[in-house]
Amino acid sequence: MTRAPRRAVFGLGLCVAALIVVLDQLTKAAVLAFFARGALDDGNRVAPFFNLVLTYNRGVSFGLFNAVGGGRDALWFSLVAGAIVAGLLWWLAHAQSPLLAVAIGLIVGGAVGNVVDRIRLGAVVDFLDFHLGSWHWPAFNLADSAICLGVAAMLLDGLLLQRQAS
Repeated sequence: MTRAPRRAVFGLGLCVAALIVVLDQLTKAAVLAFFARGALDDGNRVAPFFNLVLTYNRGVSFGLFNAVGGGRDALWFSLVAGAIVAGLLWWLAHAQSPLLAVAIGLIVGGAVGNVVDRIRLGAVVDFLDFHLGSWHWPAFNLADSAICLGVAAMLLDGLLLQRQAS
């Protein structure tokens, strides 16, 4: 894995994070506008394995603690996410691998995108519903996808660095 100057790596991670926040908020705004117009006919089915839905997740990942809900919980979840983002930014400032910078940027951007929803709406907007027959994966959004891809890239970076060190 190539090592790059820390300043360039930090900038790369921040650019990825900013791009994810913007794309996440744009997709959520488009979905909210789409549902506000009542644009769906023939149900929410887009493909045999995919529905477009509109849900508000007041809990954490995959709707965990969704029933608890409430404005106080939105603030609490936002504060926890903010602390995690601060830790990730510290890690990003010390990163030397471009892949790790992209991974951290994806996670930070996804976390910030969801925090924006919690602060603005009191819940996270989810709209992607993939399923196999009657089995549905919990609805999610672009921010959630970025977080998952970021974690996968982080694991890949760790494996590649371990291999190089050997």
